[in-house]
Amino acid sequence: MQSVSILLKEPVIRVEDIRKNYDLGETQVHALRGVSLGIGAGEFVAIMGASGSGKSTFMNILGCLDKPTSGTYLLEGVDVSKHDKSALALIRNQKIGFVFQGFNLLARTTALENTELPTLYTRITRTERERRASEALALVGLAERAQHFPSQMSGGQQQRVAIARALVNRPSILLADEPTGNLDSRTSVEIMEILQTLNDKGLTIVLVTHEHDIAQFAKRVLVFRDGRIRKDEPVANRPRAGEVLKTLPTLED
Repeated sequence: MQSVSILLKEPVIRVEDIRKNYDLGETQVHALRGVSLGIGAGEFVAIMGASGSGKSTFMNILGCLDKPTSGTYLLEGVDVSKHDKSALALIRNQKIGFVFQGFNLLARTTALENTELPTLYTRITRTERERRASEALALVGLAERAQHFPSQMSGGQQQRVAIARALVNRPSILLADEPTGNLDSRTSVEIMEILQTLNDKGLTIVLVTHEHDIAQFAKRVLVFRDGRIRKDEPVANRPRAGEVLKTLPTLED
């Protein structure tokens, strides 16, 4: 049975009977088959599922990168499922931060300039852009690397820049798609420590991962299969990433 959690806080995300179909030649693919759930402000949700389970399609809809075939998507109480492309682009820039597995940084651009990029589509001043970018880099522990280029940083540092970039417009939701997929075990936990800290400060986070160990750092886990949510459970005995780091060897060990 698909479950719908009972939330103590007003949902920042609510989807009702979301369906998504794709036409591949003469075949119609049912990527989502009636998904309904709510995600409260300040939640940290991990989404798991095999390839083709519907989790990536669901994340694309949450991120306003795609529209459902049918159903309703309420983002902070506003039905965005019927918005046009320009309206969705505005919502993405104002309310949603994105973190991807591949970092997606510009190679010839400094950490500060990479972090500033989303602010170019806002009306804030250059001084304010630089201030926000500097604050975001400080949040992820990279204030001293602001003038470094991606080639001068480790994979973990590059992902921190990507997180800073996602935070620079002060979104209410952070969507992270396999953010530790290209990182070693210790660096992955370091990234999860950052995400837990941001969540502790009230940021709503939805994360896609195929790693059970990573999903356990969230507060709630959804498991997709065949376009439906097959499991929706809170994480029991949720570990703190900072404590786990103390038990892991450093790269020099």
